[in-house]
Amino acid sequence: MITLPPFYPILDTAALERRQYPLLLAAEALLEAGARLLQLRHKGSFTRKMFEQAEYAARLCRHFGASLIVNDRADIAMMLDAGLHVGQDDIAPQHARRLLGERRVIGFSTHNADQLRAAAGEPVDYVALGPIFATSSKPAPDPVVGLEGLRRWRPLAPQPLVAIGGIRIENAGQVLEAGADSVAVIGDLLPEELNKKTLRERVERWLLLARPPTPVS
Repeated sequence: MITLPPFYPILDTAALERRQYPLLLAAEALLEAGARLLQLRHKGSFTRKMFEQAEYAARLCRHFGASLIVNDRADIAMMLDAGLHVGQDDIAPQHARRLLGERRVIGFSTHNADQLRAAAGEPVDYVALGPIFATSSKPAPDPVVGLEGLRRWRPLAPQPLVAIGGIRIENAGQVLEAGADSVAVIGDLLPEELNKKTLRERVERWLLLARPPTPVS
């Protein structure tokens, strides 16, 4: 059982590396500020050092009573006893469910009405839809969904819906009003002057968007 909060922070290791900021310090800052759900997004290979960092992040999440979601990698999610988020080209949700069992949370990315409609029958706990706005977090992003697309397509998904892509503090309220249960944040998570204090302050600002959470079972 997981509670899907309106603020869904994604710690992207490539973004942190570009800013020369340690993953574990970022995870600590987010959790200390009150985030209770983190996604670990690592597109490179899982070296021993990277796995050790992921293990520590998982322990931090348990200490703070938070949920950890691993992007793409079902094997890493299993070893960390974490949730999993998969995309259209990753392991199929039905196979991920067989590996992870019924207890662990699985999320699934969609990018258009057809994919969102198909995801309604998948064994997943939530779906993500995006990019809502233009984004630079992917080298070849899918077409922009927009607020109107989100509004129009939201009824296609029976599961809780996470909006993703180009979402900033300034437009997050509009995204939630358009029907999203949660907003996933990558680029606008890291402040211009990046240190533990400013990152905590940034997260606290994001948490002000909080509204009653949507239960996910």
